[in-house]
Amino acid sequence: MKALIIAAGQGKRLSGLISSKPLLPLCRRPLIDWVLNGVRKAGIREVVVVTGYNRTGLEEHLRAKYSSGEIKLTLVYNEEWQKENGLSVCKARPLLEEAFFLLMSDHIFDPAILELLRQSGLGKNELVLAVDSRIQNHPCVDLDDVTRVRVEDGKIKDIGKGLVNYNAFDTGLFLCRPALFQALEESQSRVGDFSLSGGVRLLASRGQAGAVEIGDRFWIDIDDRKAVERAENYLKTGVSWY
Repeated sequence: MKALIIAAGQGKRLSGLISSKPLLPLCRRPLIDWVLNGVRKAGIREVVVVTGYNRTGLEEHLRAKYSSGEIKLTLVYNEEWQKENGLSVCKARPLLEEAFFLLMSDHIFDPAILELLRQSGLGKNELVLAVDSRIQNHPCVDLDDVTRVRVEDGKIKDIGKGLVNYNAFDTGLFLCRPALFQALEESQSRVGDFSLSGGVRLLASRGQAGAVEIGDRFWIDIDDRKAVERAENYLKTGVSWY
């Protein structure tokens, strides 16, 4: 099974620290390397990375770091990186004809979450999202930025950053069928919504978007300096999965 990693955005809140957010040092390793190592630990060997903003340095790093073949890496450029992340997902459509994992380049995670997704299977769903139901006083979540999810009976009922009625957080880790691409393109053409959440909402409205609870497993979205500090403090404890 392949993995798709979205690494096209600018990351404005961290732009003062580094020219390309995926290259941001985290415990002296680029953020993208933490993500790719999590993918490797989960047994995934074929990865598509969509680049965009200031792509040159990132692409040079990826080609140099992963030229040995341990991970078969394919790079795709999104020239419209200013738009929301759903468009970056669509750019990889020709390369993903079967079920695949979808990840964000700025989310660090316990690789066991990918195994949870794998074991859950898609069933009748076109997409399954790993969700975190620890919505009270979560130590690693920025409530002003996190994508919120309302889950009922294992199905996503709604998703978005502005949700008031929610019972879980979006971890940014998905198992998908290629039907996601069609849903994203439909969301973009019908309502002008280029976000990944727009496509997920469309599948959810059709009863085709499932959710898997991650329990107490670790994940964090590195979107500001506080998140960098939280992640480094956690990683310095010596986690077994890295």
